[in-house]
Amino acid sequence: MRILISGASGLIGRAITPALISAGHEPVALVRRGPRQNEVQWNPGEPLDPEKLAGANAIVHLAGKNVAGRWTEKFKQEVLASRAQGTRTLANAAAESYRRSGQPHIFISAAGINYYGSRGDELLTEQSSTGKGFLAEVSRQWEAATAPASEAGLRVVNLRIGVVLARDGGALKPMLLPFRLGLGGRIGSGKQFWSWIAFDDVIGVALFALHNDSLRGPVNTVGPEPVRNQEFVRALGKELHRPTIFPLPAWIVRTLLGEMGEELLLTSIRADPAKLKAAGYSFAHPELRDAIHAAVRGK
Repeated sequence: MRILISGASGLIGRAITPALISAGHEPVALVRRGPRQNEVQWNPGEPLDPEKLAGANAIVHLAGKNVAGRWTEKFKQEVLASRAQGTRTLANAAAESYRRSGQPHIFISAAGINYYGSRGDELLTEQSSTGKGFLAEVSRQWEAATAPASEAGLRVVNLRIGVVLARDGGALKPMLLPFRLGLGGRIGSGKQFWSWIAFDDVIGVALFALHNDSLRGPVNTVGPEPVRNQEFVRALGKELHRPTIFPLPAWIVRTLLGEMGEELLLTSIRADPAKLKAAGYSFAHPELRDAIHAAVRGK
């Protein structure tokens, strides 16, 4: 398949491109600068000519502004626009292209597990309702922006991605230095659930979704065993052979990081990958210790 990828230079995009090539596909990057070979130029804030999608069988949409930063109102609006507006631009073009030629027929879009908001110990499947908070609102609008594609007849998959365990990015990278120095510990009460996923499985799920016609709509892209934060930090400490006796109190998180710290570190989301399990996806790293080991050792 010829597959267009937005966000190809990001953490996931850099890994999915060679994975697609290995699987016999032809990845084509959507870029903002002047295009080179196997690239198509676009601007997320402007209408995209459907003719630029000609010959593409699928779209994997990963682009979006990183949520880590100082959450001013301006920054938050940029985060929201980068996801909702960019997604709508691609979805509109894909819908028109599909009406003209029947291609592309698959639209896979990244989304966020924060769709559910903080829900304590509640087990959350794709059928669960949305929650409260800025990231929940971003996730709602992010997914809603794919509607033009699904309404036109494309198979749309919204990957609600959890806490990604990767050495070179995601949630794990900023934790490694303090934990290696023996300064790690639980965050807040440590009782909040973290729905994690191994980096290899993020790529694996995206490829699985391309070929599995039963997957459509929201898909919880998380490992099968969500854990409490205190369990997560103990597993990381064991992998690094370091103690985890220095907790980070919730009040410090809120003081230093404000709303961002509240939503990214203290929120409790216990998500179940119900659709992936029903579809028969086989996780490369179903256990937390193995997933952390793979991430830390770069395997």
